[in-house]
Amino acid sequence: MAVAAQPGPVQRPHIEVELVSEVDHVEPGQPFRVGLRMLPDAHWHTYWKNPGDSGLTTEFEWTLPDGASASPIEWPWPERVPMGHLVNYGYGGEHLLPVTITPPADLRAGGSFPIDLAADWLVCEEICIPGDAELSMTLPVRAGPAPKNGQVAGLFDWADDRRPQKVDWPARFDTTGGQLAVQIESVDLPAGDDWTVFVGAENIVDHAQPAETARFEGVLQAGQPLSPYLGELPESLPVVFVDETNDRAFEVLAEPGSLQSTGAAAQGAGEPPVGWGAALLLALAGGVLLNLMPCVFPVLSIKAMSFVAGAGHDQRAHGLAYTAGVVLSFAALAGVLLGLRATGEAVGWGFQLQSPWVVGILVYVLFALALSLSGLFTFGGRLMGAGQQLTEREGVSGSFFTGVLACVVASPCTAPFMGVALGAAVLMPWPLAMSIFIALGFGLALPMLVLSFSPALARRLPKPGPWMTRFKQLMAFPLYLAVVWLLWVLARQVGADGLAAVLTGLVVLAFVLWLGGLRDRGSTTASVRHVALVLGTVAAIAALGAGVRMQASSAGGPEDAWWEDYSAERLSALRADPERAVLVNMTADWCVTCLVNERVALGTDRVRAALTDNDVVYMKGDWTRRDEAITEYLSEFDRNGVPLYVLYPHDGGDPKVLPQVLSPGLLVNAIESL
Repeated sequence: MAVAAQPGPVQRPHIEVELVSEVDHVEPGQPFRVGLRMLPDAHWHTYWKNPGDSGLTTEFEWTLPDGASASPIEWPWPERVPMGHLVNYGYGGEHLLPVTITPPADLRAGGSFPIDLAADWLVCEEICIPGDAELSMTLPVRAGPAPKNGQVAGLFDWADDRRPQKVDWPARFDTTGGQLAVQIESVDLPAGDDWTVFVGAENIVDHAQPAETARFEGVLQAGQPLSPYLGELPESLPVVFVDETNDRAFEVLAEPGSLQSTGAAAQGAGEPPVGWGAALLLALAGGVLLNLMPCVFPVLSIKAMSFVAGAGHDQRAHGLAYTAGVVLSFAALAGVLLGLRATGEAVGWGFQLQSPWVVGILVYVLFALALSLSGLFTFGGRLMGAGQQLTEREGVSGSFFTGVLACVVASPCTAPFMGVALGAAVLMPWPLAMSIFIALGFGLALPMLVLSFSPALARRLPKPGPWMTRFKQLMAFPLYLAVVWLLWVLARQVGADGLAAVLTGLVVLAFVLWLGGLRDRGSTTASVRHVALVLGTVAAIAALGAGVRMQASSAGGPEDAWWEDYSAERLSALRADPERAVLVNMTADWCVTCLVNERVALGTDRVRAALTDNDVVYMKGDWTRRDEAITEYLSEFDRNGVPLYVLYPHDGGDPKVLPQVLSPGLLVNAIESL
């Protein structure tokens, strides 16, 4: 049912909105400002143009007389709104979102100028409620300058005080070392040292970690960790810098490119945050700590097999070969990275996993190695530096390629000390930068190198024996976990259809490897097997190619498969089964409380085990887009927003509504009380 546009304030759940004008009449051809006044309840807030980790930005749709136009929203700079370990950007209390209206010059004095606005917003506290309103006003048209409307002058003054000044100062950004780094050069930079930075585009940075800034003579630089959901970088990036010392802000449009290094340093600006020697030590320490990162451990399990299998042999050659593989691969990747950056490409460390082809090939390689360790086929003993031939040349080659694989898998990870070291490398000449990357690789290889040159440690290793078969099979599981992680990365790049194609390719790959491990039983059988091997290999490669060429859908689907999508029919059927209980979660991507609860409570192993042990079916309803079925369900519990958590007992009894802020203990206790 259509709702007529309304003049004056309009009440919606937890917020009052009103269309207001800065002037009391319209002068033909002269721009003037109107704005949406928003007054959320205490502790509630609306959102900026980049809402942060969750939320939705406010949107306007104008209906104006012919020949008139409206500017985009002139956004005041926002506040940081923390919620758990997430951070949003928005506004609490009374605020105004102004817009400039330009009327046509041929308006006749004595007429009227109608303005209609359709506004959509999201207002949140612990729950989030989407809202909308049709608002209107009519201003008289008169000749002569229009006086200010004193009733709302303070709101427009507030918006003016918080409006960033748009400047055309030279600004560049890059993403080296898992950080967004933005650098600005201007002789007009304010003298303040206390800065807050807001990136104006979504899914670029990790909002929960504030930007660190450094100011030199004529140069301002900011760094902030990249978002785990970063996709394609924009061609230009709006960034708002708030000078907290002087209570003012400016907005730049940064272009991708290399930050100033030697040239800026020659001007006394852009100096690295630490010296070259300190950066080398930090890189070395960061490389050592990379061995503790989850993405590196699967490859270390392969190297662990080589040490165990080679107990009693001289491991020094293998340690040196492994180190050479790691260091040379780090140097090669760093060379490509520095070369691309020199041409103006905005790439960062770990850039290779931004390519679905690289991710897909890694999935195939690690899956094949895992199947080999599981005993499906005999392959990779020499490649991985394991087995009885460790002292032969092929075994040393295997250690080298294990180091190469460790570099490729490890480079997207970020360990402590790495950020400072790589951030310093960005501002150094390329020979110094390359030395820092090599130190990082040497740090990654150092523990294995020390172990290979330590006879005392080698003597403590257990001697080879029948137990090694089971140990080898056990070491396959970290590789399977690495495959799962890489498939998750791939799913975000190519979507569900692309992932299905790659998974089909994995099945074909497993068949090809199994078939290749069979022994020939006559020439006819061997010929058929060879043909099947060729066809299977082609099919596996084709499936990989088809999958990685697809693009992820914006709609997407659930990232896990351990819940069911909500439907009223399915819920009714489950409630009729006395053996099953049900937990219903009504959520939305823009609901910050929902995201916090899913990360710290609903998604934990402890809660999943409780659901399984107590025969509880977990259902999730997604209200990210308007859904009448979910709206109707919410109304049954007198709710008009999410989150909503409802637990239905086994015996069909009355449901229990859980608190909106969850913890693992609270959930487990509620489930076990059934």
